[in-house]
Amino acid sequence: MRATLIWIAVGLAVVVPVLAATQSPLLEWREPVYIIAGFAGILGLALMLLQPLLAAGVLPGLRAVTGRHVHRWVGSGLVLAVAVHVVGLWITSPPDVIDVLLFRSPTPFSVWGVVAMWAVFLAALLALPRKRLRLGPRLWRRVHTSLAAVIITGTVVHALLIEGAMEPISKWALCILAGVVFLKAVVDLRIWARRR
Repeated sequence: MRATLIWIAVGLAVVVPVLAATQSPLLEWREPVYIIAGFAGILGLALMLLQPLLAAGVLPGLRAVTGRHVHRWVGSGLVLAVAVHVVGLWITSPPDVIDVLLFRSPTPFSVWGVVAMWAVFLAALLALPRKRLRLGPRLWRRVHTSLAAVIITGTVVHALLIEGAMEPISKWALCILAGVVFLKAVVDLRIWARRR
């Protein structure tokens, strides 16, 4: 029963903000490409809630090894979501995206978003050639976790500063949950590593 409730809670935390965003009146006057780009960003934020849960192996019914494999697949989905988000925004307004990428945009949320984006790409690149980098597991974990902290922080601030399609209460709830789950996973993994 407990496992079922945990999965229901995680499912609702991921799905409710996305569904709530579909009801936004701001979507009525937006181009389809812009809407897809926006929802890719929302989906990316939702996936960030899953990543620490999978890395820490706390989701019921998933063994630790399986959780890490799913973590890699969800990480790939996160990279894809970020790419669709940025490319979609590029298609609708290339000058704005160039300003954001060069840190010239006057909107504060842009800086947070672009920092999170580069951290996502770095974390993914670090995960691909992990054995070739010749980093010890402890150092690799520290670097990957540090990048994850930048990703979570940047994305949460980025999302909270934007007044867009996301419904405010579900957006705040998802952002807080993503931050809390990340911190809990980091603390739990450190405790586990010390005991080991």
